[in-house]
Amino acid sequence: MFGETTAFSGFSVDDLDAARRFYGETLGLKVEEAGKGDMRMLFLTLSGGTRVFVYPKENHTPASFTILNFEVDDVDRAVDGLAAHGVTMERYPGFDTDDKGIMRGDDGRPTIAWFTDPAGNVLSVLSSDTHG
Repeated sequence: MFGETTAFSGFSVDDLDAARRFYGETLGLKVEEAGKGDMRMLFLTLSGGTRVFVYPKENHTPASFTILNFEVDDVDRAVDGLAAHGVTMERYPGFDTDDKGIMRGDDGRPTIAWFTDPAGNVLSVLSSDTHG
């Protein structure tokens, strides 16, 4: 039914200006702002032209799951780059991570590291060879 339609994902944040700085300056994504006043929103453009809608929500609650996964060729280099921008890797029970906060792929698991945006939403960098 919707196989030929354009679709995009979205998520909320508690501070649109902080989100614009984080996604644009820290992560280096193309960020466009639209709307005015209470209807301000951001569109993030990912590789390949995929867009993600980011909107402010007064009673925002961070997502309890990973909202964006960035596939990279070198997870170590990505984590080092994030750390250089002051981003701290998250560590979760049941996932053994090294000193950098990277869970090294084994047993079919990807090499992955999680971090949060300023609103507390979870993101990750993971090895681009995850799909085999």
